[in-house]
Amino acid sequence: MEILRTRIYERMLEEEAEKTGATRQSLIGHGERSEKIRTYNYPQNRVTDHRIGFTINRLDAIIDGKLDLVISELINEDQKRKLSSEEEIRL
Repeated sequence: MEILRTRIYERMLEEEAEKTGATRQSLIGHGERSEKIRTYNYPQNRVTDHRIGFTINRLDAIIDGKLDLVISELINEDQKRKLSSEEEIRL
């Protein structure tokens, strides 16, 4: 009975570790080039945020700390996604 209890407990631990690992992997990603978030192109003075498909030709302003240019677009995109998901829930 004790051996059975030990095996069941070990199996539960393995399942929990697999769930945690899968969740962690989905959050972290694989570090591949296709998973990049943002590209800074110095010769063309361009910044591209790949998550929302936003490109701005003001890299010098971004480097100087004027991040509002990108942050406002990220906020707008987040609000659009939240609104669209609320509309889907209503349907």
